[in-house]
Amino acid sequence: MQNAEQFWDRAAEKYAKSPIADMASYTTTLERTRNYLSPNDIVLEIGCGTGSTALLLAGDVSHITASDLSANMIAAGTEKAQEQGVSNVTFVAAELFDNAIGDGPYDVVLAFNVLHLMQDPAAAIGRIHGLLKPGGMFISKTVCQSGAGTPLKFRLIKLILPLMQWMGKAPYVNFMEIAELEDIISSAGFEIMETGSYPASPPSRYIVARKD
Repeated sequence: MQNAEQFWDRAAEKYAKSPIADMASYTTTLERTRNYLSPNDIVLEIGCGTGSTALLLAGDVSHITASDLSANMIAAGTEKAQEQGVSNVTFVAAELFDNAIGDGPYDVVLAFNVLHLMQDPAAAIGRIHGLLKPGGMFISKTVCQSGAGTPLKFRLIKLILPLMQWMGKAPYVNFMEIAELEDIISSAGFEIMETGSYPASPPSRYIVARKD
């Protein structure tokens, strides 16, 4: 089996070329997020992938540090920023606990589609809390467990996931219950300000939380 960095390095080229699967949900996420951003904000994004979200939000803030553990993802993001002429996004190949992330403090930390890929999301959220200014915002979106009405495709993926992981075709995944995820965020010292599921099934839980 390969580690997460190796998996995402191998996946980077295909990932960069893949279209967004649910554009309506992605657009909703961006629109909701922009409501919490200000022109002077210093932002950190963890698990930025090839930087599409950071580059789209760059015009709404002062600066974004876009981080990902995959150096290949970061290389693709850096290239896109240069092509688009975006100068206020800095791409950093780093894991959340690496020194390269810095100590902040940040006004906003973004974590889209990454918490369910972490083996210890509680520790990650605690680290994020420490990186934020008092009153800073933590904005995340996380694929969670589904109840009744889960799409067949999602149920099949969960069934074959262990085999895919053993073959190096899938990363580590931990699908939490929505209540569990929100409890972890609240217990870390955040006040949850807004929630939503975009899409609703399987639920990709959007959470805006403010550091107490």
